[in-house]
Amino acid sequence: MVEAVWIVFAFMTGLVVKMVGLPPLVGYLLAGFAIGAIGSRIGLPAESSDMLAHLAHLGVLLLLFTVGLKLKLRNLVRPEVIGGGLLHFLISCLLFMPGIWLLLDVDWYSSLMLAIALSFSSTVLAAKVLEGKRELRAFHGRVAIGILIVQDLIALLVMSIASGQSPSAWAFVIFGIPLLRPVLYRLLDASGHDELLVLLGLLLALVVGGQGFEFVGLSSELGALAFGALLANHKRAGELSQSLWSIKEIFLVGFFLQIGIGGLPDAQAWMFALAMIVLLPLKGMLFFFLLIIFKLRARSAFLSSLSLTNYSEFGLIVASVVLPQWLIPLALTVALSFVVSAPLNRLAHPLYEKMSRRLLPMERECFHPDEQPVSLGDAQILIVGMGRTGTAAYDFLKPRDIPMIGLDSDPVKVSKHVTDGRNVVFADAEDQLLWKNMEAPGLRYVILAANDVEAKVIAARKLRKYGFQGVIVSHSMHTDHAAAITEAGANHTYETMSEAGVGLAGHVFALEQEKS
Repeated sequence: MVEAVWIVFAFMTGLVVKMVGLPPLVGYLLAGFAIGAIGSRIGLPAESSDMLAHLAHLGVLLLLFTVGLKLKLRNLVRPEVIGGGLLHFLISCLLFMPGIWLLLDVDWYSSLMLAIALSFSSTVLAAKVLEGKRELRAFHGRVAIGILIVQDLIALLVMSIASGQSPSAWAFVIFGIPLLRPVLYRLLDASGHDELLVLLGLLLALVVGGQGFEFVGLSSELGALAFGALLANHKRAGELSQSLWSIKEIFLVGFFLQIGIGGLPDAQAWMFALAMIVLLPLKGMLFFFLLIIFKLRARSAFLSSLSLTNYSEFGLIVASVVLPQWLIPLALTVALSFVVSAPLNRLAHPLYEKMSRRLLPMERECFHPDEQPVSLGDAQILIVGMGRTGTAAYDFLKPRDIPMIGLDSDPVKVSKHVTDGRNVVFADAEDQLLWKNMEAPGLRYVILAANDVEAKVIAARKLRKYGFQGVIVSHSMHTDHAAAITEAGANHTYETMSEAGVGLAGHVFALEQEKS
């Protein structure tokens, strides 16, 4: 059974790399190359890769659909997104093309196509890493995803021109897609919370978005992303994304396996890939300086750039259309860039803390779109993270007329809270300069309600480091996370599920007391 081999290899290598502190996806890449190396010896049929390619494609579509669910299009129409994406593409092509032409002795057309393929960054890897750290909606996450979408649109245009194919006349129908929003909202409302909700997500991502766009001669990836973005403003978009989580993760394992399973690289492919990995830091540095030019703070520019410091699966798609003979070297290059990029992104915030002294002087002396607050005014209570938990805490405390303020790294969420009458400002709890420069003379209590445990650990540690003597309270989903937050400086860390159980029992006891 072919699927059994994939599952065994993926699980074993994923477990091994996780035990040494690397993300499991690195193990899935290694599993793909291992299967490619010994597949014929263990009797894998040749058509197994076609099945895997199909599963991988479904995983990519679901990932892009869930990314779309978390996007607000008005955040993409920003100078740093459009300008950064286009300028990086042009400069990368100008830098890569002459070197490839001279060193590899290929014609100018192949040099140009290779340069274009190498200029893109991985939407799959960046989205997965940012989603895993719950940073898709943070400012730097939005910038990174926005640039990736710009790159993906460029890739689709390049493939259309290079292949000589053009969209059908029906492609203009996609401009009427926004008219479907009321219908889709009604379907989402009517789908409930069980399997119908999952089926609706699969229908929109794979059938209507994916297959529908292919039918009119457009990219299925673009279709999945578009239909996700169409639902992004719905109140149940987050629930829909969560319902698709497990299915998407399983299919994405197939994507990472597929990269290595197509064939074994020869010595020339290894030399090409290693040379491109040596040049990989230049790609990240170019992103960093471009974002600095567009007035981002050093921290946001660094975190966005690190997410984009890799090579793209879209490069493989471009190669499959115009340069099939370069597919294996490019696949190896993409795989090695994932091996380098994934662990670096996992350590992104500690890396910035170590490098901040060198990076901060590079900031421009002007307004930054991600400017942090420097004063909390007369606030006595600070709530870090204004999701469901933070909002509930804010609304519970508001009638007591205690000066209070909330912080959140999602600009759209901040804007909504302000519209609803809450005192909330944009800030990223993982930014060390936030806590170092903040003026809060009346602050007595801090409630850590952010989703990411790393954000709560950093916030607690920095608050204590810079002299806060008040009470820090946090919630946590897991015992080990609670221990880490408490060790960082929190006075009390409550496990969410346990407290929910205690609360329910308390209500029962109160009802019994009323009866007696």
